[in-house]
Amino acid sequence: MVSTVPGRFDGRTVVVTGAASGIGRATASRIAREGGRVVAVDVSAGRLDEFAAETPALVPVAADITDAGGVERILAAAGTRIDGLANVAGIADDFSPAHEVSDELWRRVFAVNVDGTFRLIRAVVPAMLAAGSGSIVNIASEAALRGSAAGIAYTASKHAVVGITRNCAVMYGPHGIRVNAVAPGGVATGIAPGGTPSAFGQGRLGAFFGLMPPIATAEQLAASITFLLSDDGANVNGVVLPSDGGWAAQ
Repeated sequence: MVSTVPGRFDGRTVVVTGAASGIGRATASRIAREGGRVVAVDVSAGRLDEFAAETPALVPVAADITDAGGVERILAAAGTRIDGLANVAGIADDFSPAHEVSDELWRRVFAVNVDGTFRLIRAVVPAMLAAGSGSIVNIASEAALRGSAAGIAYTASKHAVVGITRNCAVMYGPHGIRVNAVAPGGVATGIAPGGTPSAFGQGRLGAFFGLMPPIATAEQLAASITFLLSDDGANVNGVVLPSDGGWAAQ
């Protein structure tokens, strides 16, 4: 059981994407229990409404982060003050190597994992610049740290998330805005591969998966994310934090 920190997000508004399930839901729930107002974003309106019904501090926004109109609705719900952003929404690939991956899968993975992450950052930074403070946490992956954790589309997309994180940390650090990333390993979230898994890819990667530490819970990842979002991470900027049970150390 991961303990919460009462009052850590008092008076703060934090946008959390992918909030209806898995890591996003655990993160949004923890922020709300620690006093924050959470703009909870997900494409699944039904699951989001169910979550909001049991969590009064949530402002649910059913939106697609790859859609300009969706981003506008998120900003409208957040209002003029945005203290934090957790870019959790993401999709997996099917373990395809380069010679098998389809254009459709490549575009879909990048649209959510890269374009969606970028667009939300672009949308919230003006409010943070005006306030002279803010914290953004992007979800990378073990696939951002190695080539043996996923197919080419997901691996490339999460490497791009690291680049976005580091560039934004450099650009906005002097303005009081911290931008970091968390790199999960295996997490019990129920996220499914993006299609029928590639036999070639799984055959090549299977031996590497055998080295993976025990699967983490979504709540354990939420602890890492909220640490970076909160003032507890005050001196941390531009970091990619592996939250993977030691996988990155292998």
